[in-house]
Amino acid sequence: MTADTPVKPYDIGKVREDFPVLHQEINDHPLVYLDNGATAQKPRQVIEVLDKYYREYNSNIHRGVHSLSEKATGEYEAARNKIKNFINAGSLQEVILTSGTTASINLVAQTYGRANLKPGDEILITEMEHHSNIVPWQILCEQTGASLKVVPINDKGELIMEEYQALLSDRTRLVAVVHISNALGTINPVKEIIDLAHAKEIPVLLDGAQAVPHCPVDVVALDCDFYCFSAHKLFGPTGTGVLYGKQALLEAMPPWQGGGDMIRTVRFNETTYNDLPYKFEAGTPHIAGVIGTGAAIDYVTAIGMENIAHYEADLLAYGSEALSHIDGLTQVGTAKNKAGIMSFVMDGIHPHDIGTILDQHGVAIRTGHHCAMPVMERYSIPATARASLALYNTRDDIDALVEALQNARKVFA
Repeated sequence: MTADTPVKPYDIGKVREDFPVLHQEINDHPLVYLDNGATAQKPRQVIEVLDKYYREYNSNIHRGVHSLSEKATGEYEAARNKIKNFINAGSLQEVILTSGTTASINLVAQTYGRANLKPGDEILITEMEHHSNIVPWQILCEQTGASLKVVPINDKGELIMEEYQALLSDRTRLVAVVHISNALGTINPVKEIIDLAHAKEIPVLLDGAQAVPHCPVDVVALDCDFYCFSAHKLFGPTGTGVLYGKQALLEAMPPWQGGGDMIRTVRFNETTYNDLPYKFEAGTPHIAGVIGTGAAIDYVTAIGMENIAHYEADLLAYGSEALSHIDGLTQVGTAKNKAGIMSFVMDGIHPHDIGTILDQHGVAIRTGHHCAMPVMERYSIPATARASLALYNTRDDIDALVEALQNARKVFA
């Protein structure tokens, strides 16, 4: 978001009314949901779309000639078009529907990666990656003889860009980097990362799981080669995700899984494959999930991604300042450019104990290594407590978090 991007404050009270789960008590306290980095809650507009699918036109998609199938197919493909517009993909052929970010990254590893890497080649990732953007590349390296190189981060949780440039080499065949860190909240300079890689003709994959719910994403402007994200963090259903890929790359990639819908003809001596995007969409998909994803995109688009980003930036500033006044609390991940992730540790209290005490006060956070064990090793800690923000959180939520943390401090005093 640039300084001159128009921002229109939205009605937070009206938005919160759209999320039924928020209107309940947990352990006799109003629910304060701050675990959005793991999964976001669903607005009634998404819930109603899912209900309508199962109630009115539950059917398999593609090739069906009866009315229910045609209705389901139409809604499914309409959702693909919404996804295309949401990330500004160049065509529908570039939008591959998957089960989530993890599946999308594995798809690239097992198709593009296995077809293009050989012994001596290198894959470049960073020290702040989620396990889903580490393990698939480790597996690929074992399969191909390639090796994994890691860009380090500084104490604030920012990439050391000089090290990134130094690690880019004639042996680098792919760069895979998180857009926004789930453990630290760091917003990486992905445009610069891409431009430097492209100067050496190296393709770049971005893990956008934490980015698409919180800021505008334009894959054409970024010029990334692959972009992966999940619907459940974007207020949509679980088990649904997206792989964006440049069409020329996708055309050249072999299929990953075989089965229905990814074929054109099948004979015992030969199979010919379907056109994009269906070449990578074997089997019956999560039809309701994809349609629900379309509804989730409608929801955030109506609010405006720029507006969401501006609102959450203000909330993050308020929360970070409030946490800074709690005795014995150390924030982990203090990058200058970051999104709504507040990770921290407290002297003398294990993060799991923090989470348990907060739950007693109705405050839901995440504790543990957040599927980012190398990040924990970087800071020499076993785990953190993480409060993660979304478009429906408020300053009152932050105040409740702070009060619960102060109670935790008293318990362990």
